[in-house]
Parts: sequence; C-alpha cells; structure tokens
Amino acid sequence: MSAHEKVMTINMPIGALSKSTGVNIETIRYYERISVMPKPPRSAAGHRIYTDEHFKRLKFIKRSRELGFTLEEVRTLLRLVDGGNYNCDEVRELTLKHRADVQKKIKDLRRLEATLTEISGKCVGGDVPDCPIITRLLE
Repeated sequence: MSAHEKVMTINMPIGALSKSTGVNIETIRYYERISVMPKPPRSAAGHRIYTDEHFKRLKFIKRSRELGFTLEEVRTLLRLVDGGNYNCDEVRELTLKHRADVQKKIKDLRRLEATLTEISGKCVGGDVPDCPIITRLLE
C-alpha cells in the first residue's frame, strides 16, 4: 500500500471505503451483517468510521471472491488469519480444494459449450416452422 493510500484510508466513511475498494456500499453492510467484516466504530453523529484494517480486510475479501472463493471459504480463510495460528498447509489445502472445484466447473462449462455449439450448428436460421434448437431443448 502506498503512503498516499494509507493516509487516505484512515477514518473514512463508508462511501469513501466503497469507492477506494470498488465494493458496493450495500455489499459492505451485508459483510458486516454476516460478520465477515467487523462492525466499525461510529462517529458522534452515528456514521460508520472505517480504518486501515477495514480497508485491508475488505480488499482481502474482494480479491478472494474474485478468485471464486465462496463466502464460507472466505470466512474460513479469515478465521485462520484472525486466529493468527494458521500455517501454510491449511491455506494450501483449502486452495487446492477450491482449485478442484474450479476445474470441475471448467469441465462442465466445456461440455455446455460443446452442446450449445452442436445444437446451434443444426440451426439454419430463417423463417422455418421447426427449430432444431427448441426441439433439442424439449428432449
């Protein structure tokens, strides 16, 4: 994190946190409700005040979600980090399990792509009464 970002993230309101992380305000509130993000302290006026730690945690969550980790997997990673007694083997095991899930999804998507290619290839288009795509979907 650059020095500019560090200064920028101290005691920021939710809108600034949202803008600086690219995470929607409602998503931040949701993460707080489900206890993935800690609830921030509030100002005298009752506004949420986020710190560097909130910023770092939210970036961690966002990046994990971008990599396809489920919220439960993110929660597990955060528990390991928060407990401070994790080891690389635990994180590796979770990551390898996630990779296997991703590989299965890729295999399923390739099969889906092949099926869509096959059925769309049977369609000549135009104004014909029978559509081979609809026929195949009805099977």
